[in-house]
Amino acid sequence: MAQTQARVGVYGLGTMGSALALNLAENGIEIAVSNREPDWIPSFLAEAGTLAERIKGVEDLAGFVASIASPRVIVLMIPSGAPVDAMIERLAPLLDENDTVVDAGNADFNETRRRTTTSTGFHFVGMGVSGGEEGARTGPSMMVGGSDHSWQQLAPMLEPIAARFQNDPCVAHVGPDGAGHFVKTVHNGIEYADMQMISEIYGLLRDGQGWEAPRIGALFSGWSDGKLASFLVETTARVLQTFDPTSNRPLVDMIRDQAGQKGTGRWTVIEALKLGQSASTIEAAVGARAWSSAKSARLAAATQFPGFGQIEIETEKFEDALFAGRVLAHLQGFEVLRAASAEYDWSLDLARIAEIWRAGCIIRSRLLDDLAPLLRQTPDRPVLLAEGMAELLSPEIPALRRVVGAAVSAGLPVPALSAGLAWFDTARQETGTANLIQAQRDAFGVHGFERTDAPGKHHGDWK
Repeated sequence: MAQTQARVGVYGLGTMGSALALNLAENGIEIAVSNREPDWIPSFLAEAGTLAERIKGVEDLAGFVASIASPRVIVLMIPSGAPVDAMIERLAPLLDENDTVVDAGNADFNETRRRTTTSTGFHFVGMGVSGGEEGARTGPSMMVGGSDHSWQQLAPMLEPIAARFQNDPCVAHVGPDGAGHFVKTVHNGIEYADMQMISEIYGLLRDGQGWEAPRIGALFSGWSDGKLASFLVETTARVLQTFDPTSNRPLVDMIRDQAGQKGTGRWTVIEALKLGQSASTIEAAVGARAWSSAKSARLAAATQFPGFGQIEIETEKFEDALFAGRVLAHLQGFEVLRAASAEYDWSLDLARIAEIWRAGCIIRSRLLDDLAPLLRQTPDRPVLLAEGMAELLSPEIPALRRVVGAAVSAGLPVPALSAGLAWFDTARQETGTANLIQAQRDAFGVHGFERTDAPGKHHGDWK
């Protein structure tokens, strides 16, 4: 690297940090890199090849900071939580008031809000990065929180390395303090629901209709060119058609049915409940992963309560049902974002968020291109009520009802699909059943209720 100072520093050369650093260098941005284990630096530079000409490896932290042009930008690609706090404490004495430190990990937005307040003497940014290792290397979707000052510093570096959808960079300054990490959290929550719904359709075809994995994969492959076009559907098609060289069976059949999770799905559900919102499809997905971990309990229950039936449904109904479920899961996610925007005074642009999710991220799909204009026309009310939503969703709902009904009758689990359908039916119920709940609350707790024919708070003579 030339003797000129770097434009940005990347601390942390794990999988994501290395990929992002190479992406920056490949886009002509001179960078400095460092790592807690200094012996990682020479091997990273060797792997960088000719890109190493734009990369300066620095072992000690003070030298790393000094090698970056002022005002400095330092991107932390390290584990979230205590390691970030420890690094901020080490960096703080070395920074100036116009410098920016970016936490680009999967952080709890509450911690990001705290760090924004307590990080004095420099600017702190929480940035969500989606797309995994491939996205970080070739173009991620990025959701930036923090100050306008920091965004002015970051935009010239992030826009060239971001994924692009029709030449629109998939990166945006979504709001202040923890907004970037919150938006990324909800993205991951929708991802949980999407993956669960896909898995439920797979389960119905496998257990309810006796299809083998490669046949299901071929079906998903066909769907990936239509209204279900998305990264996750394409990935599912590829996974289901991959064979294990050891057993010569579909590899998915050799994988233990216990799903892991890193917490962002749970965070989405927790924050939705705090905000008084329903994220039932995401909660169902989180719960399904929890049940998947209880393998011994499921084996015992299968013996005690055995049996499930077959289902007879036209193949195209599964496609329609999955599309409807995915729409409803996305709507729930955007309503959580809308509520958070009001609660924290973030002024989130939901349409722009949908747009930057159209490429680079895990939930990228054709659906987001359909939802973005609907979100733009309903900035202050539920997108379910947007003009055009009925045309998008209503034709698919009968298939969702049929698939969920058949699954329930056969004893096959569809927790996320059924949660989405229940949410939709609740949302469109003109006269609900909460009047009885209010009567019960007043009868046992004297909580009061509102009448339909008179203003004010009332009580019933329940005795």
